[in-house]
Amino acid sequence: MAAPMDCLEPLEGEGSAERRASGVEVALPSDPAAPAPLCPHGPTLLFVKVSPGKEATRRFYACSACRDRKDCNFFQWEDEKLSEARLAAREIHNQRCQPPLSRAQCIERYLSFIQLPLTQRKFCRSCQQLLLPADWREHREHQLMADISIPQLGRPSRLLFPLENKKTHAQYLFTDRSCQFLAGLLATLGFRRVLCVGAPRYSQFYLEESFCRYNMFNHHFFDGEAALEVCKAFVQEEEGEGLIMVTDPPFGGLVEPLAVTFKKLIAMWKEGQSQDDSHKELPIFWIFPYFFESRICQFFPSFCMLDYQVDYDNHALYKHGKTGRKQSPVRIFTNIPPNKIILPSEEGYRFCSLCQRYVSRENQHCVHCNSCTSKDGRKWSHCFLCKKCVKPSWLHCNTCDRCALPDHSCSGPKDGCFICGALDHKRSTCPNISSSRRANKAVRKQKQRKRSKIRREALKDNP
Repeated sequence: MAAPMDCLEPLEGEGSAERRASGVEVALPSDPAAPAPLCPHGPTLLFVKVSPGKEATRRFYACSACRDRKDCNFFQWEDEKLSEARLAAREIHNQRCQPPLSRAQCIERYLSFIQLPLTQRKFCRSCQQLLLPADWREHREHQLMADISIPQLGRPSRLLFPLENKKTHAQYLFTDRSCQFLAGLLATLGFRRVLCVGAPRYSQFYLEESFCRYNMFNHHFFDGEAALEVCKAFVQEEEGEGLIMVTDPPFGGLVEPLAVTFKKLIAMWKEGQSQDDSHKELPIFWIFPYFFESRICQFFPSFCMLDYQVDYDNHALYKHGKTGRKQSPVRIFTNIPPNKIILPSEEGYRFCSLCQRYVSRENQHCVHCNSCTSKDGRKWSHCFLCKKCVKPSWLHCNTCDRCALPDHSCSGPKDGCFICGALDHKRSTCPNISSSRRANKAVRKQKQRKRSKIRREALKDNP
């Protein structure tokens, strides 16, 4: 699913792309009040490159969504000053990179399209575009679909080819099995409306009140205040009753900016709540790989991970079967109590009366951990030295004093804080981060003074 431009729209299955830069973390700007510079995908994010045992390097702004500079080459140092000419050129570039049709033009074309007789409703698969009669001549040599029905328009994923650039525009579609499970579960739980965060390229299929073009990594509405108000009206309708947010972000997307965005959507929903309902939470389904559990729960402590394995139709790894893994690593993270969510017994899920939740068949309850501990669908084994259950392929290493794969490198644990070296926290929550930032700032100033001195001496030598 996730292109740089994600959207809000009614639920339909879509997939994921990858974005992960090793050793790069999102940073807080030095001046929170100052707006971030813009790239074609909206406000950029501030990043810092970190390495184990080293101080953080100079901070920079980069695209919030594209991990490859070939797809979005925006780069700016945090302390860099740009000329008016460069700023003007950047604005022109950002405008040129926008879609050829505005949101208003898409709506106008859609209304004209559905008024056409069925025999005149054509879709160009080559250009991925709904066609009006005036467009036919231009597309006569392309691959066309005719007789597009209203139900077909309601399922855009069946018309559009999934994009395949994993670094920006990869789109993986839920299998029918997963779609049916999710749709049935939402109905069983009594939800009447779905805020689907992440459905790019659907602008030409929905009217104004059903869709906003949006970037989920920076909470940016591309059509400005008007789109923001559309989203507000939707999430606050009936004081937010009967609404659930479903999101399937790109798996390579950094969890922190996603969490910040989702908290802003939650706050928007809460604005429509009465004071008596201030304790309520916006129900959420966040679909993501199981190995992000600790990061997601760090930002949303009320979330739990369901055992249900989500499959994708057009991804070789994220599905069951001969061409996929034995178990899909994709799960549903939610703040809905797990005992209210019934997983299908025909797919091998059972109810654990001790944990009060449905688990996969192989996920056995551990009496020592007092929990069904498996995360990946296999039966895990309890390690008495680590005092926890671990994957069945792992063995305890006396050198590392932890469980790991038998052929791992005994180089010691790689987790922990890059600043102070402690293993019980990450760099972003280090108590010494303020002093580290001050030290980094002092080092930067010292380097700037040195460069300035070198330039002055060069000017003296070459008057």
